[in-house]
Amino acid sequence: MSRVFSDLSAWRAARGNEDYAGKSVGFVPTMGALHAGHRSLLERARRENERVVLSIFVNPTQFNDPGDLEKYPRTLEHDLALADGLCDAVLVPPAEQLYPDNYRFRVTEWELSPRFEGAHRPGHFEGVLTVVLKLLLVVDPHRAYFGEKDWQQLQLVRDLAKAFLLPVEIVPCPTVREPDGFALSSRNARLSPDARARAARFPKILRESPDAKAAERALAAAGFSVDYVADHGGVRLGAVQCDGVRLIDNVRL
Repeated sequence: MSRVFSDLSAWRAARGNEDYAGKSVGFVPTMGALHAGHRSLLERARRENERVVLSIFVNPTQFNDPGDLEKYPRTLEHDLALADGLCDAVLVPPAEQLYPDNYRFRVTEWELSPRFEGAHRPGHFEGVLTVVLKLLLVVDPHRAYFGEKDWQQLQLVRDLAKAFLLPVEIVPCPTVREPDGFALSSRNARLSPDARARAARFPKILRESPDAKAAERALAAAGFSVDYVADHGGVRLGAVQCDGVRLIDNVRL
């Protein structure tokens, strides 16, 4: 049974004891509402490390829309059941412990962050990078696992670790998809059955279109509200709205 820590002082004490001393530690940071994609991260962390730590924290600073934060699913009991046997510790800290400064200090990146997701979600990556840095400092893992579905986030977290000289390996993990190709996401629970069926066309159009502009036109014709489609670094990135639910995905070119 995983040990659950809601107090960071108690976690730091446990991190320093013989259960963790001299052992490799893998870390999976999440915002909860866990699904098979998260499970795959935990399973890989379990294979590659002697100890595994999971965090569940709905980070308020990365939401530019208060309504989106309010609607974000919170399913702690389900999450703990899914993670059972795959991790040794679960951190569920309150916001005031991760942000004792009330977000006075934050991490800002000026090259990649303002593009793509950042252009449509002002302040999003400041919140992401700030909380990731805090969690990496608190957990002190040897490896941290991030899904490739959030491609832009993955690149930024990798660069963050290098920039701040953190002794951690950022491990990219393949996107887990449904049989119809739709990427798993905690937000998918908000899709109606009809919207879910239509949403399966999103990755298919990204993959099959000859270029980003053609993909954007095809998505609009399929009834999506398109935030962006862009080809960057050998990857086609896209974000759309489907019945008020924002979806992101990427495919390799």
